[in-house]
Order: sequence, then C-alpha cells, then structure tokens
Amino acid sequence: MKEETKIAIIGLGYVGLPLARLFATKYSVVGFDINKQRVNELKKGIDSTLEVSSDILKTVLNADNLHSPVGLYCTTNSQDIADCNYYIVTVPTPVDKNNKPDLTPLIKASETVGKVLKKGAIVIYESTVYPGATEEICIPILEKESGLIFNQDFFAGYSPERINPGDKEHTVEKILKVTSGSTPQIGKMVDALYNTVIIAGTHLAPSIKVAEAAKVIENSQRDINIAFVNELAKIFNLLNIDTHAVLEAASTKWNFLPFKPGLVGGHCIGVDPYYLAQKAQEVGYNPEIILAGRRMNDSMGHYVASEVVKLLIQKDIKVKGANLLVLGITFKENCPDVRNTKVVDLIHNLTSFGTIITIYDPWANPEEVMKEYGLTTTNHIPLSCHAEQAYTEQDRSIEGRNKYDGVILAVSHNEFLTLDFESLLNNNSVLYDVKGVLLNKVDGKL
Repeated sequence: MKEETKIAIIGLGYVGLPLARLFATKYSVVGFDINKQRVNELKKGIDSTLEVSSDILKTVLNADNLHSPVGLYCTTNSQDIADCNYYIVTVPTPVDKNNKPDLTPLIKASETVGKVLKKGAIVIYESTVYPGATEEICIPILEKESGLIFNQDFFAGYSPERINPGDKEHTVEKILKVTSGSTPQIGKMVDALYNTVIIAGTHLAPSIKVAEAAKVIENSQRDINIAFVNELAKIFNLLNIDTHAVLEAASTKWNFLPFKPGLVGGHCIGVDPYYLAQKAQEVGYNPEIILAGRRMNDSMGHYVASEVVKLLIQKDIKVKGANLLVLGITFKENCPDVRNTKVVDLIHNLTSFGTIITIYDPWANPEEVMKEYGLTTTNHIPLSCHAEQAYTEQDRSIEGRNKYDGVILAVSHNEFLTLDFESLLNNNSVLYDVKGVLLNKVDGKL
C-alpha cells in the first residue's frame, strides 16, 4: 500500500491538517485548500489553528516537491491532486441562520474531486453529515463531474472525524477510527489504510450509512446530556443551590455521567443534532428530545445575560451604560476556534440591555472575530471604558482605570484562571463565572 498510495486531503482546517500530517509520515500526501493565505502559511510551517506545531509540521512538509514518495505538499491548484488514488474530504458542514444543514462546502469539494477523479480511485468523506448524505448527495456529484460509474469505476468510503480542537492529549492517531466502504472489499481497504497510521485502532462499520449515523449521534448524545445539566443549573439557581457542588456529590456514583453546564457551541455539538433532526423530519418523524436539547442549549446565552443583569440591579449598578468585560469568545477553552461560538449570543443579549462590552480573548484572532461576527476583541487585558475619564478627571485615581462594573468569565482559558480579578473589579462589581472554574468568591455561576 505504501508504494502505490497517493492521498489527497481536501480541506486543511482543524481536521484536515492533522490528518494530512499523520498520513504524510508514511505516504505521499497532497493537501488541497481553496484558502490561499492558509496554504501559504502552511508552506512556511505555520498553522494558525494551533493543531499542529511548526516543528512537527516542518518534518513532513515538501514545500516544492509534489511527487515526493513521502511527505506533505500543500496547494490551491486542483490539478495537483489529479494523480491521487485516495481522496479524503474534510471540509466543514455548518448550519445556516435557520439551523438547516448547509452542505455547500461538501458539494463544492465533491465537484473539485469529481473533475480530477480517475478510474480505481476511492473517495473517503470525513465531514459530519446525516445518514445517507454521502451516497445521496456526494456520489451523484462525483459521477456527474467525472463521467465515471460509482462502484464500478470509482468507490467511496466514510470515516467520521473525531478530532477535538485544542486537545493535545487525544490527537488524531490516538482516537479509534470508525471506517466504512461502499462495498465490503472497499471497506476493508479503507480500514487497512487508516490502520497504518491510527495507533488506537479502527472499527469497520457494515455500511457508510451506519458510520454516518454513528458520528452524528455521538455529538447529539453529548448535546442532550449538557442540556440536562443546563436545565439543572437553572433549577438549582432558583433553589439557591450550588450546581457544581451537586454534580460533584452525584459523580461519586460509579455510573454517573460527569457533564457540566455551559454555552454549547462549536462546529460539532452545537451543529450535528440539527443534521440528524433534519433527516428525521424528512422521513416524517419529529425528534422531540434532540430538538428540546438544542432549544435548551441555544437559550443559555440569553439566560446568562439575564442573570448578570439581575446581579447588576441587586448591586444598584445602572444597567444602561454598565461597563462589562467578557473573558473569552472562542467556543471552548485553550483553542482559537470561534466557529459557532455561543459567547456571541451572550454578548448580543447583554448589549441589548444597553451595556458597554469589552471582549478579551488571548487565543482568538481579532480579525477573524470581526469578519465573522462584527465584534471588536483584544488579545491583551484592556483598559475599561472609564480609562479616558481616569486621565481627565482629577477626582478619579489612575489605579481605577481598569475597573469594570462586571466581569463575565465565558471561556475557561488557562490565562483567565490566574487573573488578578481585584485589579478589574470595584468593591461593588459583579463577577459571573459561566464555567464554574474560579476559586475566588463569585456573585453568580451556572
């Protein structure tokens, strides 16, 4: 397999790049992406997603040699993938503003592959989809663009991605891989390919649809479990009970599932349940539990904002014009990924009350946040909006220039755990801990 295999990875993001790097340790790999800036950075050994370090990336890069027998060549030219015999598609599968599946990236990627597809090639999809999408949506595109016949001239597989962005312990090679193929023999070939690099092993599913369904329910299950503890947090807050203390006590039972409340965003848990729900509705079934979980988790930004406002009122702080600092805007801790972050919901709800918001996140790219959400962020601890007054008013001390009426810890980046909150807060300020990770006294938390 090593001598005959040439792999094209379509999409070099959080999923595609780590996979391309891993395969490039044993095979000739061509990484294709339509983002020229991304490809140019990768050619220099720079990964802005921080999933692959520069030192590791540079060990496999073939910056100028497309035909090297081992290593990674990155490109934006689709003709560079024309002589590959394995194509692995790792593009995003988001939802639109109405939470309907948006398969545009998957369709475009299939068109790109179809235009260069040769007889005997195998196209493997890793993007999360609803059961049936690979064979119902992608395969017809491949046939149309290539003029080839499915399962006669070319074949397909599905091996769902399981990468956890920002997780340096559970890297791609250490996560067991589900595999599948469009025929039993192709399934074995796909499984054998991944087995050469995945040290955790593989599980060969009996069909592509089974593999698709397995992936989409993984994140749907987590979404429902988090929705349950989010509902518990709302109940226990009304009862004046510490939710985290309750969960800690309950987790002493061996089979208790250790989920925590919070804002559920990102490109997986906050999206995948809508894919399964869409397919269920197409066949006439209304998925009540799945959608109820989504409604609960989607409501948490509004809930946290309301709780913060209540605390401001209780402390006689004027809500309109209140100067608030939000810590974190990425969808999870210690990761620069801002896709589908629910912190944005929190910010919009706080802004609707007339508060003035400052966003500090040492991980997020300010340009990306501005482009995606129209929000201004900073990578450094900012001065409060009262700072200018501190320099112009004689009765305000310079030491008070960083003081905020309220600070909301929305993402538990490591940098926030050691912050000097006394330097950010007045004696009467509000400190709200969304993640429940602060050891010092807080006014409110989930």
